[in-house]
Amino acid sequence: MKSSIAIISLFLSSILYVVMGFAFSEEKTKSRIDLVKTSTWFIAGPVNETQETINAIRKEKGIVRVTAKENPIGEIELNVMITESDSNDGAPTNLSQNSKYVSITYKSNQLIKLQAREGNAEGTGCVHGGSHPRVDLPISEKFTTIKIPWTNFRQDGNPNGKLLNVHNLCKFNFVNYNPSSGAILEIKSVIIE
Repeated sequence: MKSSIAIISLFLSSILYVVMGFAFSEEKTKSRIDLVKTSTWFIAGPVNETQETINAIRKEKGIVRVTAKENPIGEIELNVMITESDSNDGAPTNLSQNSKYVSITYKSNQLIKLQAREGNAEGTGCVHGGSHPRVDLPISEKFTTIKIPWTNFRQDGNPNGKLLNVHNLCKFNFVNYNPSSGAILEIKSVIIE
């Protein structure tokens, strides 16, 4: 009798272990968001691609690609909401306190400023001209993956600038302020961890 109870207890413990492990694994997967896979991307500025083209290639090939026009005038701004939205503006996302960084796999033949746009004070939407904590994405002729801690995002890229509020994060703007003819930016993943 005791051995039967021990076997049943061991069996139930094993089931509980598997279920708990699956739940933990599923929660960990939920906390990893790849914006190339999950979200619509928006474009503004002198580029060859349209928003429709960018997103069609993204869905088919798993890559976001933009190319500057010949003799571009103005900046190029590639945007993606943290939480999927039908527009380039929407409600901000409150990232978990366990979220520590964003990991980006990209290549670019020009310096890119990565802005992390915060939401409005009410937490209901993104405001153009709001807070723009940012970091630099250096030139990389080959695909490279960089992990950027949230603490690196500072207002206007100033080392003493205000820190990013990850509990009110709307979107990322990949900005080329001075594009040259044919400048290319390709992004394979933007993973929030």
